[in-house]
Amino acid sequence: MNKSTIKQASILSAILGGILGVLTLIPFVRNFSFMVLILFLSAVVIVYMKKNDLISIIDAKEGAILGSITGFASFIAFWIIFAPLSMLVGLILPKTYIGYLAAFFKTLPFFVFLMLGIFGAILSALMNSFAGLVTAYVYETLSGVKKEESEQTTGNGRS
Repeated sequence: MNKSTIKQASILSAILGGILGVLTLIPFVRNFSFMVLILFLSAVVIVYMKKNDLISIIDAKEGAILGSITGFASFIAFWIIFAPLSMLVGLILPKTYIGYLAAFFKTLPFFVFLMLGIFGAILSALMNSFAGLVTAYVYETLSGVKKEESEQTTGNGRS
């Protein structure tokens, strides 16, 4: 895996993390978007990159590495977008869930606020690493099956 692949995955995951940071402010979408961010975003990025031929064949180890990078970058972008927006919405609507969350953010010291974001990013990297590993394994298995089928059909005619 080269640096350009890692850079492309980081940029793509940061954009998706920022979008999910905005979507998490919506009450009906909040839980779903946060679960996608924490658990499945690396699978989405790997499938997108594979469909657009941005990455070639990857094995499970590269999938796990790409998943952890995707998870960390997406959560940092999410945190940079979500935290200030939730504070802003909390000032406008103080009696909502976001208002209570904004009040919680305001009472935290800045160091604890940063550590909370970094801890979330590490947790997201761990979970997305597993999702990337599974996605790469499924792609590897499916490509192996397709490879065997094409060898059987183009082979000597025996089944």
